[in-house]
Amino acid sequence: MAGGHKNNILKQSPLLFSLFFLFLYFTTSTSFTQLSLQQCNSSSSVTPTTKLLTFLQRLQQTALTTFGPSNFDPKNYVDLSLKHNLSTATHAFQELLQYTNGSVSTHDLNVFIESYFNAAGSDVVYHEPEDFVAEPEGFLPKVKNHQVRKFGLEVHSLWKNLSRKVSTSVHRMPQLHTLLPLPNSMVIPGSRFREVYYWDSYWVIRGLLSSKMYNSAKAIVENLLSLIDTYGYVLNGARAYYTNRSQPPLLSSMIHAIYERTHDKKLVKHALPRLLKEYDFWNSDFHRITVVDAHGCEHNLSRYYARWNQPRPESSTTDKKSASNLTNASEKKRFYREVASSAESGWDFSTRWMRNTSEFTTLSTTSVLPVDLNAYVLKMELDITFLAKAIGDHTLAKKFLIASELRKHAFNSIFWNEMMGQWLDYWIDHDNTCKGKSKRWNASNQNHNLYASNFIPLWIELFNSDTLLVEKVTESLQTSGLVQEAGIATSLKRSGEQWDFPNGWAPLQHMIVEGLARSGSQKARGFAKEIAVNWVKTNYAVYKKTGVMHEKIDVEKCGQFGGGGEYTPQTGFGWSNGVVLDFLEEFGWSEGLKIECRKSTRSL
Repeated sequence: MAGGHKNNILKQSPLLFSLFFLFLYFTTSTSFTQLSLQQCNSSSSVTPTTKLLTFLQRLQQTALTTFGPSNFDPKNYVDLSLKHNLSTATHAFQELLQYTNGSVSTHDLNVFIESYFNAAGSDVVYHEPEDFVAEPEGFLPKVKNHQVRKFGLEVHSLWKNLSRKVSTSVHRMPQLHTLLPLPNSMVIPGSRFREVYYWDSYWVIRGLLSSKMYNSAKAIVENLLSLIDTYGYVLNGARAYYTNRSQPPLLSSMIHAIYERTHDKKLVKHALPRLLKEYDFWNSDFHRITVVDAHGCEHNLSRYYARWNQPRPESSTTDKKSASNLTNASEKKRFYREVASSAESGWDFSTRWMRNTSEFTTLSTTSVLPVDLNAYVLKMELDITFLAKAIGDHTLAKKFLIASELRKHAFNSIFWNEMMGQWLDYWIDHDNTCKGKSKRWNASNQNHNLYASNFIPLWIELFNSDTLLVEKVTESLQTSGLVQEAGIATSLKRSGEQWDFPNGWAPLQHMIVEGLARSGSQKARGFAKEIAVNWVKTNYAVYKKTGVMHEKIDVEKCGQFGGGGEYTPQTGFGWSNGVVLDFLEEFGWSEGLKIECRKSTRSL
């Protein structure tokens, strides 16, 4: 509450009085970080880099100059591992530059790389998953169509292709690698993404659970928990260059999903203290923003905020080029932080984060309170409530139930737009967002552009259990223009960025479909099936056409894979496989329903 208006509001509304009392009770708990927002733009909020990464970025820049931009992937150069110590490689590289007067030939650079480095990705080795069975007992019981079942088994078999572990050399000599020494096996997304990634892992795990590969799912979670032990939060990915940021916080959802299948209380007891650390991270000084709503109530909400103000090491040459027209060092530092914060969001990149949707350098991700991020944090609160109850910690469960009620109230006050029937991102004013004072809510600060993220709160039980609300949001989604022939488009902006039209992404399909399917609305559940069927059909068509599963899909027409963005389309692909398997397990497939692309969808 703010100022003298607080007492009047509390007296008029018993609910608000209750929430205010609960807020005081909850925020005085020692479980939560109490840090000043005044420091979030200071130099202390920049994660230190390593000498190896600094050197590899020099090599990356030289490689771009030597090899040229055609088919150039900057990530390959920061994924290299040293054959010898860093000082030896640095000295040899300096001699090479001096010998060639800075103009290194293709031959000389190739010889240097082969002499001093192992190939990118060689420190991640194949792992045979012990719990893989060619056709697990009870696999996809609702799928009656032989052709679709065969497709499901082929997707299931891809887990073997994507299973990896960190090589012994990384554990023995970590200083020679940018790959982090994770303790257990993992499932990678695929292609250039040859390490474990945070939010990808949720949908990988959902697919592994459909494949009855419970130990593989637990191993991924244990790896992510180990990152919290080391860094205090889950990194974007398991590389040294990802230590400056996280990704959408879905670890609690992974553990909840595994527990529902296995009832593994040992895992829950091990995980809970670490989930509390992650919760603190997403509610700490640089991620937390306080907004005062129209009734004078204060709401603490979360944003993406990378602790970085330099080019991303894995895309250093790309970021420098993007910033080349900025006039001074402070503008470039601001831009680099916004780029890294966009990567933390998982939506890298999208017009969603741009003040001017036609100008990339206007990325302002740290000035957005995102609907989906706060939905993930709300789900974290609900998951911790559930998991704490599962092991008998009712005090902790009560605290997080209170937190979830407070955040739900914030959703209604800050994000909900009654006229549109959607939850909208909220722009923070241009003034310094790190000042200790609260931001006062202004309706004009809601972002009225259409993005799939506007519908992510449907995934949360607190919202999908409200049938009237679900039906209103369902109608809004149906008339939004986002739902295309092959799935839900990420936005309506055709910008060339990969998290915009016409691309559709497996995670967004899954969360929205699952939210609709879990509701009490027959109309919403029917719509969920329609979207799921179309998504499976288009993935099947792309798989048959190309022989691989793709990272993203062009949803304008069935059977087209997606494009755009700063790298070529990737295949493999972890979360795509997981969502297809989960949809087949949830909705099944009747014998007479064809899987080939069609303009109309028959009822299941």
